Amino acid sequence: MERILTVCQMRNADRFTIEKLGISHEELVDRAGTAVAEVIKERFLGGRVLVVVGKGNNGKDGLVTANILSKTHGFSVSVLNVEKGITKLLEKKYDIILDCIFGTGLNKIVDGKYKEIIEKINQNDAFVIACDIPSGINGDNGKIMGVAVKANLTVAIQEYKVGHFLGDAIDYCGQIICKDIGISVWEDNVIKRLDDRDAKKIFEQRNRNVNKGFFGKAGIIAGSKCFSGSAFLANLALASLKSGVGYSYFGVPNCLFNAFVGQTPESILIPLCDDGNSIVFDEKNIEKFFSCNSIALGMGMTVSEDVYKTIEFILRNYSGTLIIDADGLNCLAKFGRNILKDKKCKVVLTPHIGEFSRLTGVDKDELQENLISCAVSFAKEYGVILVIKSAVSVITDGVETYLNTTGCSGMAKAGSGDVLSGLMAGLTARADDVMSAVCVSAYVFGRAGEFAQKQENEFTMTATDVIAKFSKVINNL
Repeated sequence: MERILTVCQMRNADRFTIEKLGISHEELVDRAGTAVAEVIKERFLGGRVLVVVGKGNNGKDGLVTANILSKTHGFSVSVLNVEKGITKLLEKKYDIILDCIFGTGLNKIVDGKYKEIIEKINQNDAFVIACDIPSGINGDNGKIMGVAVKANLTVAIQEYKVGHFLGDAIDYCGQIICKDIGISVWEDNVIKRLDDRDAKKIFEQRNRNVNKGFFGKAGIIAGSKCFSGSAFLANLALASLKSGVGYSYFGVPNCLFNAFVGQTPESILIPLCDDGNSIVFDEKNIEKFFSCNSIALGMGMTVSEDVYKTIEFILRNYSGTLIIDADGLNCLAKFGRNILKDKKCKVVLTPHIGEFSRLTGVDKDELQENLISCAVSFAKEYGVILVIKSAVSVITDGVETYLNTTGCSGMAKAGSGDVLSGLMAGLTARADDVMSAVCVSAYVFGRAGEFAQKQENEFTMTATDVIAKFSKVINNL
């Protein structure tokens, strides 16, 4: 498990280290600059280096790095001080440019000479390394503040920052490595992200003397005549059974029943009353799923009062875990989200940013300015686990918050969310800790996407290719 700090939390850690532990500000600057220099020396035997510094602490780190590299065999170092406004140095060719203009505390639009210099850095052919965060990136939300350095590598000082991963930052930071310089982080309420060690806990080796009843039942309620593919992709035989659950139940509108017979023989196929396209609310039909430990609902179902009534009935009468996705979320947005407060079951909502905007009534741009705080507030108010799906997903129950950074651009295609819902239904069905299972679902899903893209490419890979890589991810864990 790795920590991810806000700008305020990092400042508090700096202050605590200086005031309580007695480590001077100058010592921390020296350690930071030394850490960056070591990264450069590990990766390059030498070369022409331009260190671009501003007036703040980030600039001081850069001066320490420049001093160390200038005394190291093979490196030829020049320093450009932005405050002096001399940009001729950027007209030369370099092997490495080290960006130390702004740190994580930037909170205004970049303009003037700063804008000019950052644009020239981006036009240079050098390998660009950012100290702590690329200059021009907001440290809390990853927003580009007018213009930003596009780095090949970012050396995060002491801790990862939220702004490394959200918004456009993920495309501007390049590879991110974190260097410990001895700053003490004393706050417990920090954002985290999983690694392989955390994910493997849910896939511990089983005893030989077991049967399918040991590993839970998961249900999918999905699809309509218009959107049968969503149901197919979410179907447990493809997704949830791949997660190790014992039984899978698959409910589709009666108009799709014949189309699915025999297509996925591992699932128990259940026809649901319909109007010729989507389901019609029927208590007895829905109660067939109440023996399941988890139910995922909403994928491709269309938006209707019957779907909404189905959600409301499950919320009030079911005691397992309900995962609401896609049209289930759109129904909540249209007919009322307050039914989430009157529930018997645990609830997981999995919106992308557009669905979350509809669900909250808040504009997408405004949400992305303060995505984590909005997510935490919503999860706390409605007592749900919220998974806001994006290139980096935000997962929170209002108390703990995680970022999932696995995944790739090839997953930005129709059907990906349906697959995640199926996988999540399976993992939550056999897990004691729902929050952990939700986080691991996102982690495994992203890793599978990375493997699929490596085998295919970001253009031709599909959601079905991601499913095919679940076993490889689990084998690696």
